[in-house]
Amino acid sequence: MSSEQCPVTAYQETDGLRYFPRMLDKIRLHAQGVLRADFHENLGGGLDGWMCDFMRIDYAELVDRTKQGASDTDLLAWCQADGGGRDLNSSDIKGWNHLVTKLGWNDEATERVVMRKKESGLEDRDEIVTMIDYFEFDEGRRS
Repeated sequence: MSSEQCPVTAYQETDGLRYFPRMLDKIRLHAQGVLRADFHENLGGGLDGWMCDFMRIDYAELVDRTKQGASDTDLLAWCQADGGGRDLNSSDIKGWNHLVTKLGWNDEATERVVMRKKESGLEDRDEIVTMIDYFEFDEGRRS
């Protein structure tokens, strides 16, 4: 049995913000040497990169800060203040959550979802239409 792990669901939230806990969990699991290998190449890229751009924070700085052991809530507060990011209001969070929840559904990420499904043997699963849908099936939270 492999000791490699998948991160938490992208639906998990910190102070209402989806995906942030997943990005932090990937950082922590990678630092512990237990992050599933297929996640390594995209650390800081993909949705991690999009989230950092959205928040206007540097991924490498976030990695350093996360490795120091702060909680998700403390890291989000740091991102919005000392981390050089921006303060997110409820409309920012609502917009991000909508984007991350629908990404891959008739947009620039659709081809990526199709490719990932094929790579994982899930190409016959028509109910998988977004990146988060794909994550849920690929990581075993849904079947």
